[in-house]
Amino acid sequence: MPVPVLLAGRSVRLEPLAPHHTEALAVAGAEDRTTYAFTPVPHGLQASHEYIDRALSDQAAGRSLAFAVVRATDGRVVGSTRFLELDYWQGPLVWPAVPGVPFGDPATAIPDAAEIGNTWLSPGAQGTGINTEAKLLMLRHAFETWGVRRISLRADARNVRSRAAMERLGFTCEGVRRAHSRGLDGAVRSTAFYSILDEEWPTVRSVIELRLSSAAPRRRRRRTLIPA
Repeated sequence: MPVPVLLAGRSVRLEPLAPHHTEALAVAGAEDRTTYAFTPVPHGLQASHEYIDRALSDQAAGRSLAFAVVRATDGRVVGSTRFLELDYWQGPLVWPAVPGVPFGDPATAIPDAAEIGNTWLSPGAQGTGINTEAKLLMLRHAFETWGVRRISLRADARNVRSRAAMERLGFTCEGVRRAHSRGLDGAVRSTAFYSILDEEWPTVRSVIELRLSSAAPRRRRRRTLIPA
Protein backbone atom coordinates (compact mmCIF):
# COMPACT_ATOMS: atom_id res chain seq x y z
CA MET A 1 0.00 0.00 0.00
CA PRO A 2 1.18 3.60 -0.47
CA VAL A 3 2.86 4.98 2.62
CA PRO A 4 0.97 7.75 4.50
CA VAL A 5 2.09 11.22 3.46
CA LEU A 6 1.56 14.81 4.61
CA LEU A 7 0.36 17.15 1.83
CA ALA A 8 0.58 20.88 2.54
CA GLY A 9 -0.70 23.91 0.63
CA ARG A 10 -1.33 27.58 1.40
CA SER A 11 -4.78 27.23 2.94
CA VAL A 12 -4.95 23.55 3.85
CA ARG A 13 -2.85 20.71 5.20
CA LEU A 14 -3.76 17.06 4.66
CA GLU A 15 -2.45 15.00 7.57
CA PRO A 16 -2.57 11.19 7.69
CA LEU A 17 -5.74 10.44 9.66
CA ALA A 18 -4.83 9.16 13.13
CA PRO A 19 -6.45 8.54 16.54
CA HIS A 20 -5.25 11.91 17.86
CA HIS A 21 -7.65 13.58 15.39
CA THR A 22 -10.70 12.00 17.07
CA GLU A 23 -11.81 14.90 19.25
CA ALA A 24 -11.15 17.56 16.61
CA LEU A 25 -13.00 15.50 14.00
CA ALA A 26 -15.99 15.22 16.36
CA VAL A 27 -16.03 18.99 16.79
CA ALA A 28 -15.92 19.55 13.02
CA GLY A 29 -18.75 17.08 12.44
CA ALA A 30 -20.92 18.65 15.14
CA GLU A 31 -21.46 21.89 13.22
CA ASP A 32 -24.63 22.47 11.17
CA ARG A 33 -25.20 19.07 9.57
CA THR A 34 -27.73 20.12 6.93
CA THR A 35 -25.00 20.01 4.24
CA TYR A 36 -24.20 16.34 4.87
CA ALA A 37 -27.03 14.83 2.84
CA PHE A 38 -24.85 12.73 0.54
CA THR A 39 -21.66 11.90 2.48
CA PRO A 40 -21.26 9.97 5.78
CA VAL A 41 -19.99 12.30 8.52
CA PRO A 42 -19.34 11.09 12.08
CA HIS A 43 -21.55 12.63 14.75
CA GLY A 44 -20.10 12.65 18.25
CA LEU A 45 -16.91 11.45 19.90
CA GLN A 46 -17.69 7.73 19.77
CA ALA A 47 -18.74 7.92 16.11
CA SER A 48 -15.53 9.78 15.28
CA HIS A 49 -13.48 7.16 17.09
CA GLU A 50 -15.20 4.40 15.08
CA TYR A 51 -14.84 6.41 11.85
CA ILE A 52 -11.07 6.65 12.31
CA ASP A 53 -10.79 2.99 13.36
CA ARG A 54 -12.57 1.87 10.18
CA ALA A 55 -10.43 4.16 8.03
CA LEU A 56 -7.22 2.82 9.56
CA SER A 57 -8.43 -0.76 9.20
CA ASP A 58 -9.08 -0.16 5.50
CA GLN A 59 -5.70 1.51 5.22
CA ALA A 60 -3.93 -1.45 6.85
CA ALA A 61 -5.65 -3.73 4.35
CA GLY A 62 -4.39 -1.59 1.47
CA ARG A 63 -7.84 -0.38 0.47
CA SER A 64 -7.51 3.35 1.19
CA LEU A 65 -5.30 6.19 2.40
CA ALA A 66 -7.19 8.61 4.67
CA PHE A 67 -6.46 12.23 5.64
CA ALA A 68 -7.61 14.77 8.18
CA VAL A 69 -8.26 18.10 6.47
CA VAL A 70 -6.57 20.82 8.55
CA ARG A 71 -7.06 24.55 7.97
CA ALA A 72 -3.61 26.12 7.70
CA THR A 73 -4.51 29.47 9.24
CA ASP A 74 -5.44 28.10 12.66
CA GLY A 75 -4.51 24.39 12.60
CA ARG A 76 -8.13 23.35 13.08
CA VAL A 77 -9.39 20.03 11.71
CA VAL A 78 -12.29 20.86 9.38
CA GLY A 79 -13.05 17.52 7.73
CA SER A 80 -11.67 14.43 6.08
CA THR A 81 -10.94 12.93 2.66
CA ARG A 82 -9.13 9.89 1.29
CA PHE A 83 -7.75 7.92 -1.62
CA LEU A 84 -9.65 4.67 -2.10
CA GLU A 85 -10.33 1.98 -4.71
CA LEU A 86 -6.57 1.63 -5.16
CA ASP A 87 -5.74 -0.53 -8.17
CA TYR A 88 -2.46 -2.01 -9.39
CA TRP A 89 -1.55 -3.01 -12.93
CA GLN A 90 2.12 -3.98 -12.53
CA GLY A 91 3.58 -7.49 -12.71
CA PRO A 92 2.57 -10.50 -14.79
CA LEU A 93 -0.81 -10.44 -16.46
CA VAL A 94 -3.33 -12.55 -14.55
CA TRP A 95 -6.80 -13.29 -15.85
CA PRO A 96 -9.31 -12.84 -14.46
CA ALA A 97 -7.76 -9.74 -12.93
CA VAL A 98 -7.55 -9.38 -9.15
CA PRO A 99 -8.21 -5.68 -8.39
CA GLY A 100 -6.52 -3.97 -5.49
CA VAL A 101 -3.65 -6.47 -5.15
CA PRO A 102 -0.15 -5.10 -5.83
CA PHE A 103 2.68 -7.09 -7.38
CA GLY A 104 5.76 -7.43 -5.19
CA ASP A 105 6.18 -5.88 -1.74
CA PRO A 106 2.87 -4.29 -0.65
CA ALA A 107 4.77 -1.94 1.70
CA THR A 108 6.35 -0.16 -1.26
CA ALA A 109 3.54 -0.48 -3.80
CA ILE A 110 2.11 2.54 -5.56
CA PRO A 111 -1.23 2.38 -7.40
CA ASP A 112 -1.84 2.78 -11.12
CA ALA A 113 -5.37 4.08 -10.54
CA ALA A 114 -7.29 5.39 -7.55
CA GLU A 115 -10.41 7.24 -6.47
CA ILE A 116 -10.75 10.35 -4.32
CA GLY A 117 -13.77 10.21 -2.05
CA ASN A 118 -15.32 10.16 1.41
CA THR A 119 -14.78 13.91 1.40
CA TRP A 120 -16.56 16.23 3.81
CA LEU A 121 -15.87 19.66 5.32
CA SER A 122 -17.47 21.49 8.20
CA PRO A 123 -19.80 24.31 7.10
CA GLY A 124 -17.32 26.96 8.24
CA ALA A 125 -14.73 25.62 5.78
CA GLN A 126 -17.06 25.21 2.80
CA GLY A 127 -16.79 27.73 0.01
CA THR A 128 -13.38 28.99 1.22
CA GLY A 129 -11.16 27.32 -1.37
CA ILE A 130 -10.00 24.61 1.04
CA ASN A 131 -11.77 21.84 -0.86
CA THR A 132 -10.36 22.99 -4.21
CA GLU A 133 -6.79 23.18 -2.91
CA ALA A 134 -7.13 19.82 -1.15
CA LYS A 135 -8.15 18.27 -4.46
CA LEU A 136 -5.15 19.92 -6.15
CA LEU A 137 -2.78 18.51 -3.52
CA MET A 138 -4.18 14.99 -3.86
CA LEU A 139 -4.28 15.06 -7.65
CA ARG A 140 -0.74 16.41 -7.85
CA HIS A 141 0.50 13.65 -5.53
CA ALA A 142 -1.36 10.96 -7.46
CA PHE A 143 -0.25 12.01 -10.95
CA GLU A 144 3.19 13.47 -10.25
CA THR A 145 4.47 11.29 -7.38
CA TRP A 146 2.67 7.99 -7.86
CA GLY A 147 2.35 8.34 -11.63
CA VAL A 148 -1.23 7.02 -11.78
CA ARG A 149 -3.03 6.58 -15.09
CA ARG A 150 -6.46 7.60 -13.78
CA ILE A 151 -8.13 9.29 -10.82
CA SER A 152 -11.87 8.82 -10.36
CA LEU A 153 -14.55 10.56 -8.35
CA ARG A 154 -18.22 9.79 -7.93
CA ALA A 155 -21.33 11.62 -6.75
CA ASP A 156 -24.93 10.89 -6.00
CA ALA A 157 -26.62 11.78 -9.29
CA ARG A 158 -28.98 14.09 -7.37
CA ASN A 159 -26.06 16.18 -6.11
CA VAL A 160 -26.19 18.74 -8.91
CA ARG A 161 -23.85 21.23 -7.24
CA SER A 162 -21.05 18.75 -6.72
CA ARG A 163 -21.36 17.44 -10.24
CA ALA A 164 -21.19 20.96 -11.64
CA ALA A 165 -18.14 21.69 -9.46
CA MET A 166 -16.30 18.64 -10.79
CA GLU A 167 -17.06 19.59 -14.36
CA ARG A 168 -15.83 23.16 -13.78
CA LEU A 169 -12.50 21.77 -12.59
CA GLY A 170 -12.14 19.64 -15.72
CA PHE A 171 -13.29 16.19 -14.63
CA THR A 172 -14.92 14.15 -17.41
CA CYS A 173 -18.29 12.53 -16.73
CA GLU A 174 -18.17 8.86 -17.68
CA GLY A 175 -21.90 8.40 -17.24
CA VAL A 176 -24.49 7.58 -14.61
CA ARG A 177 -24.95 4.09 -13.20
CA ARG A 178 -28.66 3.83 -12.56
CA ALA A 179 -30.02 2.36 -9.32
CA HIS A 180 -26.41 1.85 -8.26
CA SER A 181 -26.61 1.74 -4.47
CA ARG A 182 -28.53 2.84 -1.40
CA GLY A 183 -28.11 6.49 -0.44
CA LEU A 184 -27.80 7.96 3.05
CA ASP A 185 -31.49 8.86 2.97
CA GLY A 186 -32.41 5.23 2.37
CA ALA A 187 -33.43 5.80 -1.24
CA VAL A 188 -31.89 3.78 -4.06
CA ARG A 189 -29.51 6.24 -5.68
CA SER A 190 -27.98 6.53 -9.11
CA THR A 191 -24.29 7.43 -9.17
CA ALA A 192 -22.45 9.75 -11.55
CA PHE A 193 -18.83 8.76 -12.25
CA TYR A 194 -16.07 11.21 -13.17
CA SER A 195 -12.39 10.82 -14.02
CA ILE A 196 -9.13 12.46 -15.05
CA LEU A 197 -6.53 10.60 -17.13
CA ASP A 198 -2.80 11.20 -16.89
CA GLU A 199 -2.67 12.91 -20.30
CA GLU A 200 -5.44 15.28 -19.18
CA TRP A 201 -3.79 16.19 -15.90
CA PRO A 202 -1.64 19.16 -17.11
CA THR A 203 -4.73 20.92 -18.47
CA VAL A 204 -6.80 20.17 -15.35
CA ARG A 205 -3.96 21.30 -13.10
CA SER A 206 -3.78 24.62 -14.94
CA VAL A 207 -7.53 25.14 -14.54
CA ILE A 208 -7.44 24.43 -10.80
CA GLU A 209 -4.35 26.57 -10.21
CA LEU A 210 -5.91 29.45 -12.14
CA ARG A 211 -9.10 29.23 -10.09
CA LEU A 212 -7.11 29.29 -6.86
CA SER A 213 -4.83 32.17 -7.89
CA SER A 214 -7.55 34.35 -9.38
CA ALA A 215 -10.16 33.89 -6.64
CA ALA A 216 -10.91 37.39 -5.36
CA PRO A 217 -11.95 37.89 -1.73
CA ARG A 218 -15.71 37.68 -1.54
CA ARG A 219 -18.34 36.70 0.94
CA ARG A 220 -18.27 32.98 1.47
CA ARG A 221 -21.14 31.01 -0.01
CA ARG A 222 -22.09 27.60 1.28
CA ARG A 223 -21.47 24.92 -1.29
CA THR A 224 -22.02 21.21 -1.49
CA LEU A 225 -18.77 19.25 -1.47
CA ILE A 226 -17.42 16.87 -4.03
CA PRO A 227 -18.37 13.64 -2.26
CA ALA A 228 -17.53 10.04 -2.33
